[in-house]
Amino acid sequence: MKKIILITGASSGMGKEAAKDLIKQGHIVYTAARRLEQMKDLEELGGFPIRMDVSNESDIENTIQTIIKKHQRIDVLWNNAGYGLFGSVEEISIDEARKQFEVNLFGLANLTQKVIPYMRKAQSGTIINTSSMGGKMYTPLGAWYHATKHALEGWSDCLRLELKQFNINVVILEPGVIETEFGDVLFEPMMKVSGNGPYKTIATSIANAKNSSSIGGSPTSVISKTILKIVNASKPQTRYRVGKFAKPLVWMRTYLGDKIFDKIITSQIK
Repeated sequence: MKKIILITGASSGMGKEAAKDLIKQGHIVYTAARRLEQMKDLEELGGFPIRMDVSNESDIENTIQTIIKKHQRIDVLWNNAGYGLFGSVEEISIDEARKQFEVNLFGLANLTQKVIPYMRKAQSGTIINTSSMGGKMYTPLGAWYHATKHALEGWSDCLRLELKQFNINVVILEPGVIETEFGDVLFEPMMKVSGNGPYKTIATSIANAKNSSSIGGSPTSVISKTILKIVNASKPQTRYRVGKFAKPLVWMRTYLGDKIFDKIITSQIK
């Protein structure tokens, strides 16, 4: 069945890869991101790129109304936009922390609130929220990023219970390490914030670990296959944990306890 799909954060990485495959399957795919010029290839494939900043109210309204005016429904919303803010709690400004929450949680929530009435009217729909294995665990210098993902996990669980009566699925995607530009846009700012101060040793160790050959991630196709599975399922799972390190690290966090997990994490950044 052909579905009307809206994907945020689709100008690169996981979002773009999955958008391509969904378009090839015959779905009507609207791809939203700030970098419209980065989605020309999706338009050539038959997608519908829209410039949208998830933290901008008018952008959100325009995107939803564009889709509803043409199709009268949105079958799938994949909240994939987001970024990582890394650096020490002491050194990251509260304004930057608020911006992290604005994009990773409140912008996502605002868009979702505006899509729900149309899904509720149709008595069907699927909302996919991109969390992370970081929504179930933690690392040093990642406090604000992990905080947004932990919050998104709880928010999504509550939303799932609320929307079940309307036959709307809420799915949490928990990627592990994936080969995208995420790390590149994360570690350089981290070093600017914490690379020369009291947390220099930790920041340098984390950056070095990222640059080592052993840290390479899973290909974005792993996420794309998972998204296709979710979109085409009548009753998808509530969580999909996929990608390098995701399952073993979350298992260790869940069953080994705080002190042992702390030792495991710190042992990797010395």
